[in-house]
Amino acid sequence: MDNLIDHIHSPEDLKQFSDSELNELCAEIRSEIIHAVSQNGGHLASNLGVVELTVALHRVFDSTDDKIIWDVGHQAYTHKILTGRKDRILTIRKQGGISGFPSRAESSYDPFNTGHSSTSISAALGIANAKMLRGEPGHTVAVIGDGALSGGLAYEGLNNAGHFRKNFIVILNDNKMSISRNVGSMARYLAHIRTKPGYFRVKGNVENALDHVPLIGRPIHHVLSKSKSALKQALYDNTIFEDMGFYYYGPFDGHDLNKLMQILENVKNIDHPVLIHILTRKGKGYFFAEQNPGMFHGVSSFDVQTGKSACSGENFSSVFGGHLCSLASADGRICAITAAMQSGTGLSGFAKQFPERFFDTGIAEEHAVTFAGGLAAGGMLPVFAVYSTFLQRSYDQIIHDAAIQRVKVTLAVDRAGVVGEDGETHQGIFDVAFLNTIPHITVYSPSYYDELYYNFNEALYRCRGVAAVRYPRGKQLFRPCDFESSYQAFDVYGDQHAGNVIVTYGRLFSFACKALAKLMKNGIACRIVKLNRIKPIDPGAVQDAFTGENIFFFEEGVEQGGVGEHFNYLLNKNHYRGNFVLRGITDFVPHATMAQILESLGLDDAGMMELITTEIAK
Repeated sequence: MDNLIDHIHSPEDLKQFSDSELNELCAEIRSEIIHAVSQNGGHLASNLGVVELTVALHRVFDSTDDKIIWDVGHQAYTHKILTGRKDRILTIRKQGGISGFPSRAESSYDPFNTGHSSTSISAALGIANAKMLRGEPGHTVAVIGDGALSGGLAYEGLNNAGHFRKNFIVILNDNKMSISRNVGSMARYLAHIRTKPGYFRVKGNVENALDHVPLIGRPIHHVLSKSKSALKQALYDNTIFEDMGFYYYGPFDGHDLNKLMQILENVKNIDHPVLIHILTRKGKGYFFAEQNPGMFHGVSSFDVQTGKSACSGENFSSVFGGHLCSLASADGRICAITAAMQSGTGLSGFAKQFPERFFDTGIAEEHAVTFAGGLAAGGMLPVFAVYSTFLQRSYDQIIHDAAIQRVKVTLAVDRAGVVGEDGETHQGIFDVAFLNTIPHITVYSPSYYDELYYNFNEALYRCRGVAAVRYPRGKQLFRPCDFESSYQAFDVYGDQHAGNVIVTYGRLFSFACKALAKLMKNGIACRIVKLNRIKPIDPGAVQDAFTGENIFFFEEGVEQGGVGEHFNYLLNKNHYRGNFVLRGITDFVPHATMAQILESLGLDDAGMMELITTEIAK
């Protein structure tokens, strides 16, 4: 007998299955997701937790006219399987394959690109209003997790959506986690609600009974729901969502497929904003992910039978975390801040050793920076560890709440540069350009672990105001045996008198060294000016490069506003008359491995060699 999943080519195909077959289909989908992620890596626990919800949504709603917006989007693998991409699921996150996140360019079933947290309600409300203004049919559903609900943008969306004049559905997928366990008042509030499911069922029964009393029931329900009287408080004991203008239903078992379909059928006909609260288990159906959902949130390829990943050991994140613990042991002013990324940024050890100086703000990068500014104003030394792609959300706060005031805030910018398979929403290619625009900020970009130690000490103790240390995902790369870092603002490596100069920073130094060795074998003399501090650029680095007949600047970040452009400006300011060539990134970067991306951008050693050889031959 064929597997049920083999009969799924579009959401319409779900209509052919009985309720019991749909439950069997859910089991098959879980197996398919586990198999795909074990080969390609990706987000596992979050996807396993929403299988029944996704099947229910596509069974109840018409996916042609109805729009489903997934917050973050890292849990949309089942959605992809059900919307015509099942045969390509094994290409997920691979070069040329389907994205690990919703993508409008990939499918008409993906109405809005997502990759960052807390955007779904705002985006869905915009789509719903567009439908209303254009007179188009269909419902709009936003699916948001309790972790994403810790982000301020979600409340801006809820505040606005509560006044919407039509049906608008928000599904709160509550699994008690983002990546790590959720923290803060909202997490405690949802925990309180979870303890009262019986109470909310009674409330729902009362409402339902009133609505079915001929002539007077619905008016009474309406008056009670609008009333500010003690009777309303006694009967309703409103949730925060109802106070914001939503009808609240739940909490319900998010793995009870039949119940979910029944609830969705009922609420899609309510002419009012609705919030459905469901409870799910992250990692559902795979033992290792259920036992350790944090570790299986985002994983590299792994062995399905043992749950063990091939990737382990020391990396920039863990080295940073260990070094911060060493510094904090000697300095009680040091505090560590994360925006729900404790494990990913290497802060788990710090959280255990110094719990009173460790702060998890939830998915709230803007708050994290301003909070850090407050800590600094109060005499502490805050370190905010954050992925480059998420630091983008804090641009205003870095300017207004830190840089202008010259408070001592240190940014540990993880996943700087190309990150690989998570794709265009997660590449860390913009931090240099936007930090470059802010006065009085110092930025370091180490290539190796020992440089990270030194640069971080400089940032923490010798820089006034805001300082950032940015470093890539993963391990340190190739290091020539004859290279020794001076730990100063820049280093020079290679033929000191060569007329061809490569200027670069960070991880690309490793590729530049390989290119230099090959060029030297081909009779092309080169030297490398390695920038360790990329803002401000040391005048000595510009002066050293100035003597070169050809200067090639390679940058693992956007060209416009980047270090390369500024380096060229400084050269021209000093009346440089040689040949300057800049190669950086000029567009959003799709998903592929780090090596494949750098190759496609011409930023690996082969690409550097080709550019230099071609230019010299002109």
